[in-house]
Amino acid sequence: MRQFADVFGSEPEVEASAPGRVNLLGEHTDYNGGFVLPAAIPQRTQVFMGRSGDEWCRFYSANLDQQVRYRIGGALQVGFAAYLVGCIEVPRTLGHKITPVEILIRSDVPMGAGLASSAALEVAALRGFRTLFGLDIDDLGIARLAQQAEIRYVGAPCSLTDPMVASLGDSRHLLFLDTRNLQWRLLPLPEDSEFIVLDSGVPQGSALRGQHRRRAECEEAARRLGVESLRDIDDPAVVGGLPEPLALRARHVVTENQRVLKAASGVSAAEFGELMNASHASLREDFGVSVPALDLLVSLLQRHPSVYGAHLTGAGFGGPCVALVKAGHGAEVKAAVLDAYSAEGYRGRALV
Repeated sequence: MRQFADVFGSEPEVEASAPGRVNLLGEHTDYNGGFVLPAAIPQRTQVFMGRSGDEWCRFYSANLDQQVRYRIGGALQVGFAAYLVGCIEVPRTLGHKITPVEILIRSDVPMGAGLASSAALEVAALRGFRTLFGLDIDDLGIARLAQQAEIRYVGAPCSLTDPMVASLGDSRHLLFLDTRNLQWRLLPLPEDSEFIVLDSGVPQGSALRGQHRRRAECEEAARRLGVESLRDIDDPAVVGGLPEPLALRARHVVTENQRVLKAASGVSAAEFGELMNASHASLREDFGVSVPALDLLVSLLQRHPSVYGAHLTGAGFGGPCVALVKAGHGAEVKAAVLDAYSAEGYRGRALV
């Protein structure tokens, strides 16, 4: 891959990076004001940046071998440049001074795989700007700016979870986050465990539409129950009087919040795995976001003797799943499960 000096003819002034993320527990609870338990993945997005010598910003993606030019305050951009434009313009609306920059991006966070590659890019860029321009922004502020950059300049209605993990998390800990009040703390992974992420190979073509539909169903369920959000319900029996599918959708959110709270209280790896298995069953049966390929891949993981538990992760309707496995056995599990998955006619891949 080309280096910063190859592209811009000088050395970078600043280097910054941020990780992608995966949810160990807490699927579809964030937009219901609930609890999540994600972790940062080892893969990271790096940015190398320096001040521009003229009025133009220049952004180069080493992964895409693509360069884009942008004038601050100018026409909106699309593609990877839109995320960077948002990270420049949103802080500027708050009075932070950012002048034209040159940026090279390099990433090993899988793109389009539900592992928050966009949040990794935004947080990395904002960290770089903070250092380069001496911006007075703390790590929580970085996450908030990243979220607004994506909402306002990319048009994606993202939650704060992904940038929070990218800004505050690491791959050795879980980030317990209350999405209503943004209280958070880092928790250790269960003893004698590590996590892996496998991609089902099924494109998530309907994921965005499906998530919009599920969000609307959750909002309607909360309205009928007379609460601000499903976060306010802590007894699954309360939702039983709702019509279908609202009762099912609400039951998943309520029970998933309970699973996150139980895991965050401190459980063994085996108990954590049982919670993950229950999460997948709920995502499949109550929330209706699984597909046969994901069910097969999760089942193969759950049957492996070195796996504590597994579930689909992200929006669903395809995409990845995550498993908690015995420490030191991740590579063995990935190889065995992907071979068995391939024998059933599917093509998956290891992401983490």
